Amino acid sequence: MSDEARPSRTAVVIPAAGRGVRLGPGAPKALRALNGTPMLVHAVRAMAASRAVSLVVVVAPPDGAAEVKNLLDTHALPERTDYLVVPGGDTRQESVRLGLEALPEGVTTVLVHDAARPLVPVDTVDAVIEAVRDGAVAVVPALPVADTVKEVEPAEKPGDPEQVVATPVRARLRAVQTPQGFDRDTLVDAHATVALAGEGATDDAGMVEKLGAPVVVVPGHEEAFKVTRPLDLVLAEAVLARRRANDGF
Repeated sequence: MSDEARPSRTAVVIPAAGRGVRLGPGAPKALRALNGTPMLVHAVRAMAASRAVSLVVVVAPPDGAAEVKNLLDTHALPERTDYLVVPGGDTRQESVRLGLEALPEGVTTVLVHDAARPLVPVDTVDAVIEAVRDGAVAVVPALPVADTVKEVEPAEKPGDPEQVVATPVRARLRAVQTPQGFDRDTLVDAHATVALAGEGATDDAGMVEKLGAPVVVVPGHEEAFKVTRPLDLVLAEAVLARRRANDGF
């Protein structure tokens, strides 16, 4: 079968092996509840809401793969989508690589999505997939930056005054979200080529940039925000309450 005749399958890798220290002690961030349902389940449902997604791979804490699989099995997920849970690594970069290694051969488009972005709308997911299928090797959803941003010389002690060294032109800045979308071979190449240093890469598109490959931006969505702080949980609950009021669920 020629490449043109081969169907284009899309899979999503969700690295969910981190502990989420900024939300404080307790359960890993991905397992915190939003409206009584773990954030991870919301994130998986958000990806599976796209009819183009045929497989979601959740990369679980190394010692928690069975727990995560049981979690997914006990929540209603779209039946047209397959789900796979694999144990992750010590860093996000390593966990994404392990998720990539678990993908079947037929997958040509790969999305990488943060479990901590549980409310991304399906239109954003579809826009990323469409851009990859139209020929982009790496796609990121992003929003214009509302605040003026300063580049500083970081202080040695947290809380000390910091010297401003530059003010980037705001019109050229974008705040990047997920899911980020990739041609599978390009992303695999990036993970094989870009060295894992320290905590590893937190932005897969940045790894592709280091290969010299082009990365393009499509419009993101304000509801694709990352749940990092306790205040974000409040905002996420408010979004869910509005959706229930508007959509009746």
